Amino acid sequence: MEQLIIGVFEQGFIYAVMALGVYITYKILDFPDLSVDSTFPLGAAITTVLLMNGFNPVLSLILSTAAGAAAGALTGIIHVKFRVRDLLSGIIMMTGLYTINLRITGGSANVPLFNYHTIFNNDFINKLFPEALEPYKTLIIIALIMLIAKLLLDLYLKTKSGFLLRAVGDNEKIVTSLAKDSGFVKIVGLSIANGLVALAGSVMCQQQRFFEISMGTGTIVIGLASVIIGTNIFKGNLLKATTAVIIGSVIYKACVAAAIEIGLDSQDLKLITAILFLVILIISMDRKKKVKA
Repeated sequence: MEQLIIGVFEQGFIYAVMALGVYITYKILDFPDLSVDSTFPLGAAITTVLLMNGFNPVLSLILSTAAGAAAGALTGIIHVKFRVRDLLSGIIMMTGLYTINLRITGGSANVPLFNYHTIFNNDFINKLFPEALEPYKTLIIIALIMLIAKLLLDLYLKTKSGFLLRAVGDNEKIVTSLAKDSGFVKIVGLSIANGLVALAGSVMCQQQRFFEISMGTGTIVIGLASVIIGTNIFKGNLLKATTAVIIGSVIYKACVAAAIEIGLDSQDLKLITAILFLVILIISMDRKKKVKA
C-alpha cells in the first residue's frame, strides 16, 4: 500500500509540472494548445540523447525545458504572425514534433536508459541520501523540482509581464490600450507553458528510465483534468491556483490508481482517463449553471 501511495505522489507531482503549463494555456490564455502532446515527449527525447552522451542529468532538465519553450514559442508565432487559428496551430506543432522527436532519438521509438545516470541515480545523489530515505528518494527529488517550478511560476505571474499575460486571456484590448503587443505576450505565455511540459517529460523519462514516442499521448487530457479538478474543488478558497492544480493532479492520479487497483486492466487506462475527464467536465458545467442560476 505504501508503494502505491508513493507511486501516486511521484506520478502526480510529475504531471503537476505539466499541468502548470496547461493551466497557463487553458485558464490564463484560453488557448487550446494541443502541441503539449508532443512537447512532453520532446523533453524526454532530448533528455534521452543527452544522458546517452554523458551529459549531466540536471543540465538535461534545463536544455529540455529550453527546447519545449522554443516549440511553444513557435506555436505562438504560427498563431500570431501567420494568423492560423489557435487549435490548428497546436495541431500543426503536435504533428510536426512527432517526426522531430523520432529524429532526435535516431529513429528509435523506444529507448531504454537503465545503464545511464539520471537525476535519481548518480554518484552525488546516492551519497547524499541516507539508506533510511532510499525508498523516498525519487519522490523527494520530484517534489523538489515541482516546488521550484511552481514557485518560479508564482513569482513570474506577480511581475509586470505576468500581469500582462493574465490580461491577454481576459481582454486583449486592455493590453493593446497599454501600448503592448498582445501577440508577443501570447507567444511568451505559450513558451513558458510548453517549457514546463517539456520539463515534466524530462523528469518522467528519467524516473521511468526509458523514452517512448507515444508517452505524450493524452497529455492535454491529463493536464486539463488536473486543472479542472483542482480549480473547481478549491474554487474560492485561499489556495493559490497553482497549488490547486498540483493537488488536482495528485487527485487525478489517485483516481486512476484506484481504478487499476480494484481490478481494471492497465490497458484500459485511456478509457479510464476519458471517463474521468468526462465526469469532471459534467460536474464543472453543472456548477457553473448553478452559479448562474
